[in-house]
Amino acid sequence: MPQLSMDDLMFRPGLMRGERILITGGGTGLGKAMAEACLMLGAEVYICGRRGGVLDETARELTDAHGGKMVGIACDIRVPEAIEEMLDRIWADGGALTGLVNNAAGNFISRTEDLSPRGFDAIANIVFRGSFFVTLGCGKRWIAEGRKASVVSILTTWIWNGGPFTVPSAMSKAGLNAMTQSLAVEWGGKGIRFNSIAPGPFPTEGMSARLNPGAARDMGESARPGNPMGRVGEMRELANLAVYLLHPLSEYVNGQAIAIDGAAYQATGGNFAALRAWTDEQWQAARDSIRATNEKDRAQRTV
Repeated sequence: MPQLSMDDLMFRPGLMRGERILITGGGTGLGKAMAEACLMLGAEVYICGRRGGVLDETARELTDAHGGKMVGIACDIRVPEAIEEMLDRIWADGGALTGLVNNAAGNFISRTEDLSPRGFDAIANIVFRGSFFVTLGCGKRWIAEGRKASVVSILTTWIWNGGPFTVPSAMSKAGLNAMTQSLAVEWGGKGIRFNSIAPGPFPTEGMSARLNPGAARDMGESARPGNPMGRVGEMRELANLAVYLLHPLSEYVNGQAIAIDGAAYQATGGNFAALRAWTDEQWQAARDSIRATNEKDRAQRTV
C-alpha cells in the first residue's frame, strides 16, 4: 500500500522534476517511503534490491497510485560487477542519476561471541562494501561527465556511541559515516556532496523481524517510554528530510550526519545495551526467530 499522500510532504508539487534518484533497498520500509516521496514530487526513481518480485510490486503499486516513473532492478550490491551492470542500465535509460540514497542494509541482534564470519559478512558486505561500491560507481560517472549530485546514506545513531549486540552494523555504519565526511571534502569541489541520516526506531519489517525477534518483540514497545517524544518515527518525517538533502537547493549542506530519533540518542543512547540482561534461553529464541526470517527472505530473492 502507498504510505504517503501530498499532505504528508512539506514541499511544492513538482519540486523533484528533472531529478533522477537511485535508492538501494528501495522496495520496502524506509527505502520505499523515500522512493515514494521522490516519485510524488516528480523525480524519476530507480529502486534496487535482491528480491526482484518485491521491487516490481513496489514500482507497480506506487506508479499506479501516483503516476510517474519508477523502475525496479534486481541487483546484489555485494557484487561490484552487478552494480556496474545496474548503473549501465540506468544511464542508458535516460541519462545520469542526480542522486543516490545508500539505504540497503542488513542487521540482526546477536551476542558478538556468537557471530560467525558468515554472519559478520552478511551485514558488512551489504552496508559497508556494497554501499561504497555503489557510491564509487556513480561517482566515477559523475566526475567523468562533470555533473553535480547528492549522496545520502542511511546510518544509525550508533555511529556516535557504538552498537552493543549489533556490532557488524555499528562498524559498517561508522565506516559509511567516515566515507560521508571524507568524500564531502574530496568531491565537494566537483559538485558532488555527501550527507547522512541517522534514524531512530521506525516501524519496518527489518526492525521487527531481526532487531525485535521472538522473545525480543516487546522491546520496541518497552523502549518507547525512554524516547522523549514517546513514540517511534513516522515515514513522512524521514521522507521529507531525505528529499531536502537530495534537492539541489540544499547544496551548501555537505558532510553532515543528521539524527531523526526524537532525541532518543541523547536520552537513552539509542542502542541495545539493555540486552545485557538476557539469558541464554532468550538468545536462543532470538536466533531461532531470525533464522526463520532469513529462510523466508531467501526464498524471495532473484539474485
